[in-house]
Amino acid sequence: MIPIAVTIAGSDSGGGAGIQADLKTFSALQIYGASVIAALTAQNTLGVTGVMDVPPEFVTKQIDAVYSDLKVDATKIGMLSDPATIRAVAAGLSAHGARNVVLDPVMVAASGDPLLKPDAISVIRDELMPLADVITPNLHEAAVLTGEPVAHNIDAMTEQGRTLVRAGAKAVLIKGGHLDGDAIDVLVGQDEPRLFSAPRIDTRNTHGTGCTLSSAIAARLALGDDLSTAISAAKTYLSGALAASDGLRIGSGHGPVHHFHALWKKG
Repeated sequence: MIPIAVTIAGSDSGGGAGIQADLKTFSALQIYGASVIAALTAQNTLGVTGVMDVPPEFVTKQIDAVYSDLKVDATKIGMLSDPATIRAVAAGLSAHGARNVVLDPVMVAASGDPLLKPDAISVIRDELMPLADVITPNLHEAAVLTGEPVAHNIDAMTEQGRTLVRAGAKAVLIKGGHLDGDAIDVLVGQDEPRLFSAPRIDTRNTHGTGCTLSSAIAARLALGDDLSTAISAAKTYLSGALAASDGLRIGSGHGPVHHFHALWKKG
């Protein structure tokens, strides 16, 4: 039986991030993907021009429909902008005993457009974060969640990860993609911190990188990997998708990564 992963996130009309990126990633990694749409966005490679939340009660209906019928092996949570929606997701995950939960606390689009209401931050931290097996904030998101300045080195990233673990997170992968040099992420949990490094890819087509990494981690967890193995495999997959992204030529801004780089014919 094929493993199943569910993405609970916002829809990206441009197809490069959000629900669309997650489902592409699941498919590329040979996982059956289902979805719960929590918000609609009007966006493309140039930016976000609108966000419309799905009513929380309908988010609950989607969760109940999916988890009551499908044997879900992993769940990826992406953009949730409204406190009531976040609470609905937390309640749904608890009710259905969701496992292998990866929380990507999306707060700002790659274009710099805000995607999260300010009063939603505490709800994510206090009610949703403890339900996740791992959370995957970038440097700016980790700073917001901890209430500290943006980390500029590995030591500061590690300490912010420890702060979030003390606040209730089981494990935290802080993504260092905005630092200079190689893309180094830090995993902080109950064991010693671990670094995951990948060469920096020179491309402007980075739309959806965070969504893709977190959904790839969820996919690998659904396949039975432990967390460290899942992260390593996910970073390798993302590096390939970034390296091949220039071949897509999608849009006139920050284009998407190439989710199917290993499957589509080249040339």
